[in-house]
Amino acid sequence: MPAAVARSRIAEEQVLVVPASVLDELGRFQGFSADIDRYLQPLLRSDRLAYRPRSAMEEDPSYKQLIPYVVLRYSDPSGGAHVFSYTRGGGGGESRLHAKRSLGVGGHISTDDAAHEVAGRDDGLYRRGLERELAEEVRIDAPHTERLIGLINDDSTPVGQVHLGVLHVLDLEAPRVASAEPDLAEGSFVPADRVLAELDHYETWSQIAARAVLG
Repeated sequence: MPAAVARSRIAEEQVLVVPASVLDELGRFQGFSADIDRYLQPLLRSDRLAYRPRSAMEEDPSYKQLIPYVVLRYSDPSGGAHVFSYTRGGGGGESRLHAKRSLGVGGHISTDDAAHEVAGRDDGLYRRGLERELAEEVRIDAPHTERLIGLINDDSTPVGQVHLGVLHVLDLEAPRVASAEPDLAEGSFVPADRVLAELDHYETWSQIAARAVLG
């Protein structure tokens, strides 16, 4: 094997996946499920979790890549909800979603996260991935609280067939958030009613998340 090819394979990102059959055993759903107890911990504790090369997993629907997916929300003084929205640019994210609007911030859990698990938590590996992805993608300069609200599964698109989202909401006291990487272009807080009126412009996961979070 040529040395350059060997180095490339060694350097390829290894992402956390679970066989799609595990989801089938738990009860596959389409869209959003708020049944966190039924799905999340059994998935995170499965002895069939594994790290596999990202390039192969992007084309293999027999596996689901676990993705923390976070919606950032702010309520103005009159009680109106606003959510952070951006356009997927040309950075290192999922190329099949470029130029689409999105609400979710997050990404893959990788082998790097395994070396930095949060001590004392059963979900330490997952938690580390969530916190790393948030820090890489946005800069948050406001107090906030976080809530896990459910899971997203969308088998209607090639992207959705190979990913399983874990949906969180961050409620911020002020709309002080900025994009931290090129893949999150034109980031700003948008009134919830406008998002709901323009859902056709958003990627499928964001449509599902908007309905779950905003009603």
